[in-house]
Amino acid sequence: MAGSNKESIKLHIAMFPWFAYGHINPFIQLSKKLSSHGIQISFFSIPGNILRIESALNLSAPNRVIPLIIPPSEGLSPNFDSSSDLTSQTAELLKVALDQMQPQLKTLLSHLKPHIILFDFAHYWLPALASELGIKTVNFSTFPASANSYLTIPSRMTDPSKPPTLEDLKKPPQGYPKTSITSMKTFQALDFQYLYQSFNGGPPAFERIMRFIKTCDATIYKSSTEVEGPYIDYIKSQIEKPLFLAGPVAPLPPSGELDEKWESWLGKFPEKSVIFCNFGSESYLDDAQIEQLTLGLELTGMPFFLVLKFESESIDVAKQKLEASLPENFRERVKDRGVVHTGWVQQQHILAHKSVGCFLTHSGMSSIVEGVVNDCLLACLPLKADQFMNAKVFCGDLKLGVEVSRRDEDGYFGKEDILEAIKILMLDTENEAGILMRENHNKWRKFFLNQEIEARYVANLVGELQALARQA
Repeated sequence: MAGSNKESIKLHIAMFPWFAYGHINPFIQLSKKLSSHGIQISFFSIPGNILRIESALNLSAPNRVIPLIIPPSEGLSPNFDSSSDLTSQTAELLKVALDQMQPQLKTLLSHLKPHIILFDFAHYWLPALASELGIKTVNFSTFPASANSYLTIPSRMTDPSKPPTLEDLKKPPQGYPKTSITSMKTFQALDFQYLYQSFNGGPPAFERIMRFIKTCDATIYKSSTEVEGPYIDYIKSQIEKPLFLAGPVAPLPPSGELDEKWESWLGKFPEKSVIFCNFGSESYLDDAQIEQLTLGLELTGMPFFLVLKFESESIDVAKQKLEASLPENFRERVKDRGVVHTGWVQQQHILAHKSVGCFLTHSGMSSIVEGVVNDCLLACLPLKADQFMNAKVFCGDLKLGVEVSRRDEDGYFGKEDILEAIKILMLDTENEAGILMRENHNKWRKFFLNQEIEARYVANLVGELQALARQA
């Protein structure tokens, strides 16, 4: 561990994630780990997120959550204050507002005087601002090392005068390690092109990341060498500055009990027989995908619990859209063995229920790990960005799940593709691939639940942050 107890200082760390909950939650998890080591935490976000963050962190003084004023921005509603209202369009407008927050951040940091500030992917201007105040800056990546090593790395931009082509993005960058990520499909590469697009006059996401890579003091990944070793080593060779690891960071056990309605419904089915499907808070299926997914679940003949969300709509509108998207007479055909729901559910509680045996997921990292630790086999249906890489790592490198087959040009999947993935996991249980998958699943479940491994990573991270704060 870097440093010793004798040399330790009372660290004060500021946290500044991007404003979407998918980014906020990893910062909350890490804040809890660091505060348990006596580190003072100051946490920045926009007003509508504050109560939820305070509730999740449950911090005592002098730790605090600090609201930021959202500057007036053309196109962004003056009533906007919460990431629950984010759409793809407002997210881009919010980046404009973020860039305009520099003066208030400088004032707050001058007053708070943290030793280090941890920041997210969009805050490219923060290292220069904090450096003027003598504050160290560390990028805390909420994206996995596998995704960043493929997409947001200096070697990706072979010609500084123009972005990589679609064909470029289908291939790994030069010098990439030999892993399951050998190539990407056309529809995936099309999704990656977002990184190189400018919106509202601001710099593209790739440029934002390249700017802070050059100027920040270090970077942190919520990862481990056991899971992402080759990708971590490749990033180290590219950025040539300290890279710290926070470890696997398994989710904390959920509080409270599962809603009685769902407990009663799940309790009707045998152990490990239910398929749970959820696609996170910021991933959405279109009507054609919903039709094939639901028909595929119907074909399995197994009980299922499907959760679907619709972008930034009231719950009443979301319910209307849900009903319009379902195949004709679908609810009637599956009424005895299928739930189709929209809105928030207690995902961890449901995954932990003894009747749930398979998790059909969008492959967000937190969701994947929740599935593994709750002993649910993984069927991966990634929809965007880092989810594509997560699916390849867990289904390819670690071999503990099945990725749903997709068409190259547009990502189409049919009902038979859903059925085939579920068959390997839950119906053809004696096939060689399925047996190996279960063995690997058990191995990695033990790894993610091993609190000694996680504690060792966090303790080492604390030492590294202590050492960084002591540097002149």
